[in-house]
Amino acid sequence: MSLVVAAVCPHPPLLVPEVAAGAASELDDLRAACRAAVAHLANASVDSLIVVGSDTRTVRRVAPFGGTLSPWGIDLPVGDPSGEQLPLSLLIGAWLAPGAGNFQSVAADATPRQCAELGRELAGEADRVALLVLGDGSACRTEKAPGFFDERAEGFDAAVASALAGADADALAALDPATAAQLWAAGRAPWQVLAGAADRQMAGELLYDAAPYGVGYFVATWSERLATTE
Repeated sequence: MSLVVAAVCPHPPLLVPEVAAGAASELDDLRAACRAAVAHLANASVDSLIVVGSDTRTVRRVAPFGGTLSPWGIDLPVGDPSGEQLPLSLLIGAWLAPGAGNFQSVAADATPRQCAELGRELAGEADRVALLVLGDGSACRTEKAPGFFDERAEGFDAAVASALAGADADALAALDPATAAQLWAAGRAPWQVLAGAADRQMAGELLYDAAPYGVGYFVATWSERLATTE
């Protein structure tokens, strides 16, 4: 039982074109990368797809679940709005992968060890597990960013991008929670869940790495390395 494929995407509400409205075209490249990452999951042979995102607490969501994007300006239902309300990260995950049935939130302040343990638990749920991991990078890349400007943000995001591109679980596991919190990097805990789930070397591909609106967004895929024979 192990993780065989994963996709990493950000979770800004503006990813949904109806929310972005007139500015929707500004994130077309990001949306295209997210669609490619989710398609990568759909094309894999897996027994379970689990969507992972940050929240105030660590809890497995039980269907029915969903919500609406009304807090972000448009009353657009996602999933089953009459069921358990999903936090933003998982709401965007449900929008990206409407067929997913397993949703797991992880507390934003979970320790790296707690994240790793959760990742191992998720990877052990089926013979072939896929993860869709939602998380933003730093929100401090410019003076107009939500967290204002912090000179550490660019280096932090570069380290995350490199780890995702190389499927480097050790590098993700080593991210400092305090620094991530100071830089408003909402993806730290979910990324460390991914690191914990990866029990072997995988192949990574970085599909998107940019900071529109001063927030670091990454899209990446991880895949199992197939054994080769001489």
